[in-house]
Amino acid sequence: MSRIRAAVLGSPIEHSLSPVLHRAAYRELGLVDRSYDRFEIDEAALPAFLAGLGPDWAGLSLTMPLKRAVMPLLDEVSATAASVEAVNTVVFTEDGRRVGDNTDIPGIVSALRERGVEKVPSAAILGAGATASSALAALARVCSGEVTAYVRSADRADEMRRWGERLGVPVRTAGWAAAAEALHAPLVIATTPAGATDALAAAVPERPGTLFDVLYDPWPTALAAAWSGRGGALVGGLDLLVHQAVLQVELMTGRSPGPLAAMRAAGERALAAR
Repeated sequence: MSRIRAAVLGSPIEHSLSPVLHRAAYRELGLVDRSYDRFEIDEAALPAFLAGLGPDWAGLSLTMPLKRAVMPLLDEVSATAASVEAVNTVVFTEDGRRVGDNTDIPGIVSALRERGVEKVPSAAILGAGATASSALAALARVCSGEVTAYVRSADRADEMRRWGERLGVPVRTAGWAAAAEALHAPLVIATTPAGATDALAAAVPERPGTLFDVLYDPWPTALAAAWSGRGGALVGGLDLLVHQAVLQVELMTGRSPGPLAAMRAAGERALAAR
């Protein structure tokens, strides 16, 4: 039986753009028999859902809160995913094995490279949630020097330093009250929820470097708009979403390269319609 089904799982899931992106890829690649759906699944429901999947399934995209919960249910986890203890992609092999991977990390790297950011001497991260660990793992490939993480609590600071040690990235932490200092770094990655960085918009320097803001709805954020207004290079959450989804399509279909432009255009149309 052909492996033609895929889906995104998570909770909440109703606003996920993944179906839009993956279906656009299937259309562009001529994979007319492929389907991509979404399912509201939490940690408790995940084992039974996986157990019920048939041989027609090619793969799954996972969002919160499943990226760590899925790991004990897999037969194999890639080194990339293991490095941050987060799986956002599951591929089902021909022999029925479940293989976990993480396309967020190479997706961040690819999105930066698309904007001409190959290497930076230092970087700053705003926030210390789940996305921040993936950002640190990406910076292990992009940043040659120290990363400063601006966080709201001592526990978060400790966590970021531990991630840095694990990933081989020198991490310095600072309190959120000093977050405006981050904006002077050559690369700033904002991993915070909507509204958290709005107050920093007035502190954007005269000649900013590159801002990677992982949000995509609403877009632009106040910080992103101010950054762009000063002439700084800008990478947005849709860039990350599309680049990581391209890698998922390649893993689930075996077709490469994934149709980046068609997927981005579909995402832009979907966001404009909201």
